[in-house]
Amino acid sequence: MTRRTTTMRLLPALAAAIMTSAPLAAAFAPAAKHAARTSALRVVSGFDPMGMADMAAASSAGASFDMSSVGLDSHLTDAASIAVSNSFESFAGIASVASASNLLSFADQGQNLAGVFFQASLLPYLAFLYFLSFRGNRTPSLGNFGWQFLLLFVLSTIPGGIISKSTYGVSLADCDWLHGSAEALLTATNVLIVLGFKEAMTKSTEEIDAKKNDAFKLAAVGGFGLFAAFAALGPGTLGFEAHSPFLFGIGGLGEDAVAGLPWVIHSEPENALSIPTWAIHFSSVFEFLFAMGIIWDYAEATDNPKWKGLTWGMLPLHASGIAACTYHFFYNPSSLQFLVSTQAGLTLLGNITVAIAAFRIAASNGWTIGDLNPFPKSNTSPEGIVVDELAAAPVSLVLREKTESTVELAAKLAALTLGASYAVKYGELALDLPFEPNAFAGAAIVAGIPALTAFQFYNRSQKEGGEGEGEGGFSIPGFGGGGEDGEQGLSMADVKKYGVAGTLAYVITELAFWAVAFPVASTAYYNTAGHWPDVINDSSDRTTVLGFIFAGANVARLLVPLRLGAALALAPWVDENILGGEAGKEEQ
Repeated sequence: MTRRTTTMRLLPALAAAIMTSAPLAAAFAPAAKHAARTSALRVVSGFDPMGMADMAAASSAGASFDMSSVGLDSHLTDAASIAVSNSFESFAGIASVASASNLLSFADQGQNLAGVFFQASLLPYLAFLYFLSFRGNRTPSLGNFGWQFLLLFVLSTIPGGIISKSTYGVSLADCDWLHGSAEALLTATNVLIVLGFKEAMTKSTEEIDAKKNDAFKLAAVGGFGLFAAFAALGPGTLGFEAHSPFLFGIGGLGEDAVAGLPWVIHSEPENALSIPTWAIHFSSVFEFLFAMGIIWDYAEATDNPKWKGLTWGMLPLHASGIAACTYHFFYNPSSLQFLVSTQAGLTLLGNITVAIAAFRIAASNGWTIGDLNPFPKSNTSPEGIVVDELAAAPVSLVLREKTESTVELAAKLAALTLGASYAVKYGELALDLPFEPNAFAGAAIVAGIPALTAFQFYNRSQKEGGEGEGEGGFSIPGFGGGGEDGEQGLSMADVKKYGVAGTLAYVITELAFWAVAFPVASTAYYNTAGHWPDVINDSSDRTTVLGFIFAGANVARLLVPLRLGAALALAPWVDENILGGEAGKEEQ
């Protein structure tokens, strides 16, 4: 039997993403030319949300195409789209004018961390796709396609960023019709993942309707085509303006109706998200939560607890999506720029953690280092034959009865989505907070919601016995100053009690603290000096930012019990996904 390698599995998806760039460029040429005509001499002063000047300059100088930012919100605050815009425009033959416009727009912050994070996030995501697609995993076809479809979502942000900036002089986050259109592709990604894994748990391989799944895939690709058409025709032919609402704002209340609501004390700014765009965002968030839970269940159905590690690995990506929604909640203010950097950092972290989880899944199903070689010296390999036979065999699943039909799941999603959309869009008009951006409130939202999600899965893990690998999971000491057993709160001794897993978890939490410290310090500097720090070229800016970080570190000493608690909460994931469950075995 000829040994097949999983390297080739990704080629169709990657080739599709690359090959579509050329016809896309031709399709978007009219819109881009319209952008050039309307804004060739415009200088958009001041705000550069991602600091992409250096990357744009590199692209215009002939640098290679760089798809950046595989994250969880379509606006990506223009990091991905602007980082590659000049390369994309060169395909359409309009680089000279639009490139100059983008460079003028992004001349203030060439050293922003968010763009670096988003760029760096692509490689681990491709590694994740590689390991997830390993033939021995027998990953559900529709779900696997959903993860790969995310590449087309990323690709869609390229023309979106070009058009929003060049035509309207605003970020993609502030251009509602483009923003919502691109985000809809992320929603399609999550729907495919949920449907694929859910079907795999309730139907045998023979019962799965391949034609229906192919129809879902074609529908998703068709959605990408619709985005391309609207983006190409929107600015000129259809006459869309910068703040034209997505889907014409269907479902939204009129100005008079909003003003008549008894709790309203503020008026919406012009860049407020429309109801359809909020609905797309909340739909993506809820679908991703559904996906996390379904993949956890898939681990039990396949009797392979390594799949639960993927759920844990998805947690930073969930937090990244929450960061994006929080930024929108405050109407995308420049004063909360650290949320963009935080989103970018969480995207990078999440892509790394899902790549690690997918590697462990693949390794548990027979992947070896030799599979990296697409051209083996021998046409046959005992190991490859074993994996091929495993991949060809029917998936061994403990099939579950459907607890809810697809229609019921869709109805549940619709209710959650619409309820959250109306509550946030019109409910926040009763608050001063969204109109007075507060960094601490923003950080609390970004940290709090994912923490609740993590707590739910942690409790579920404990009930199931430490991620399904036996009894004796982790237990976390209390924070108090003395309990029934005489506990005196958390200390490093509690961390060391969990051995290597606890120590490594503590190292990760400390690294996370410093990763957050820099964007927070940069924001503090911005609020003080009125511009973003250039930490590479300006020594005084660098010294000031380090001073802010040092001051924050001293304040953070008061939060040592919380940091220790975070390390202990992270220890089960570290043990399961990095150390292979050795700590749990030792405890038993």
